[in-house]
Amino acid sequence: MTMEETQVAAVAEEVVAVEEPVKDAEQKPEKVEKSASYKEESNYLSDLNEFEKKALVDLKAKLEEAILGNNIFKKDEPKKVEEEKEKKTESVKTEETEPTIKTEETESAEKTEEVEKAAKLDEVKEEVAALVCEEEVKPECSEVVDIDISIWGVPLLPSKGSEGTDVVLLKFLRAREFKVNEAFEMLKKTLQWRKESKIDSVLEEEICSDLSSAAYLNGVDREGHPVCYNIFGVFDNEELYQKTFGNAEKRGQFLRWRVQLMEKSIQKLELRPSGATSLLQINDLKNSPGPIKKELRVATKQAVGLLQDNYPELVAKNIVINVPFWYYALNALLSPFLTQRTKSKFVVARPAKVTETLLQYIPAEEIPVQYGGFKRENDTEFFSTEDGSVSELTLKAGSTQTIEIDVAEVDSSTLVWDVNVLGWEVNYTEEFVPSDEGSYTIIVQKKKKIGANEGPIRNTFRSNEPGKVVLTIENTSSKKKRVLYRHKTNKCL
Repeated sequence: MTMEETQVAAVAEEVVAVEEPVKDAEQKPEKVEKSASYKEESNYLSDLNEFEKKALVDLKAKLEEAILGNNIFKKDEPKKVEEEKEKKTESVKTEETEPTIKTEETESAEKTEEVEKAAKLDEVKEEVAALVCEEEVKPECSEVVDIDISIWGVPLLPSKGSEGTDVVLLKFLRAREFKVNEAFEMLKKTLQWRKESKIDSVLEEEICSDLSSAAYLNGVDREGHPVCYNIFGVFDNEELYQKTFGNAEKRGQFLRWRVQLMEKSIQKLELRPSGATSLLQINDLKNSPGPIKKELRVATKQAVGLLQDNYPELVAKNIVINVPFWYYALNALLSPFLTQRTKSKFVVARPAKVTETLLQYIPAEEIPVQYGGFKRENDTEFFSTEDGSVSELTLKAGSTQTIEIDVAEVDSSTLVWDVNVLGWEVNYTEEFVPSDEGSYTIIVQKKKKIGANEGPIRNTFRSNEPGKVVLTIENTSSKKKRVLYRHKTNKCL
């Protein structure tokens, strides 16, 4: 990506709206389907085409030579030698050009001084010659060669044979369209930046503790990629905004904090061909101050540039949710400047489509409840993602459907369930129907109208007799609905 594209992308990225039609309703529930188009590029050598394989081989050869020749980082020593030579030569020239007054009385002394000066000049010339000789003769191999040089815990010396080396190098190659020289220079600049900025120690630092709610890792997507949430709405708080972006020093700390979060995210990756080698980013623009806040705009642009230059191809998808109107207008102007590769990584979802869009990439049990999923902090009912699988059914417009959950065990157990209707606008009822026809039906949740903005519902029921819990959903709208639900029985202690 060119610098112009980087600057444009820092303000806003072109997005691909994902609104696939829902299949016709079926009577039996289905598992939630993932997006068929979401697949990370393969890191297996056998899956690369011949051009890509050759580029990888060439880059590994250049890297091997550079590491063994100590040519990865900038060297300052030759400059110091030159300065020393110039200093000594200048000293001699000064002495040679100093004016003297010739008299009969000083003629003898002058001859003596000339002899001494010639001797001194010869001595200085010998010293300069020694420096030149030392610089020319000193073999490169006498320097300490760092064959353990690495990035993100992956050894970079190809001859070490680490399976992660190819994965890392392919990221730099893909970022530069498999142009070997450009990828190599990008890698060298990244390593130099990491060294100068002491990035390897950033995880140990305490930075911007107030920003824990601005960006954080939470769960994994359907492909096993760690998910990172960026919540721009927190900066609507003026006190936090000034504390974060109030001056250049604070903005510098913000950038280092963002780099630290990226390093933490990479620790969750498996940088090997069979692992998840990139992240899924969720960018929530709800209540975001937007482009009117210059400091936020500048800091975001700097952060995007920094991450793009030094963490290539480490984001599989960027999903932008709760998109405000100004985002669409800005994208219409900027989209012609973006490459197709950049565009393909972005997905946009307006507020009404947030849950539906996220479900294509993240399982419902891993989506936080505030985004329409079933994941709750410190959940005491569903302890893991395997604890109660999520099912789905489609509810046609103007129809009614029921979900029946058997209650076989009594007294020592409690039934718990989660249910969500995307877009709601339905009538909803919960009741317990006993198996014994002589017993009475118990209303767990009386019939109520649920509006479009309602989140997922959780409820529990404990019975002293066998039967079933029946959830009744009546679609009163003119659109068909997607219904997600799960349930489990917890043993009582």
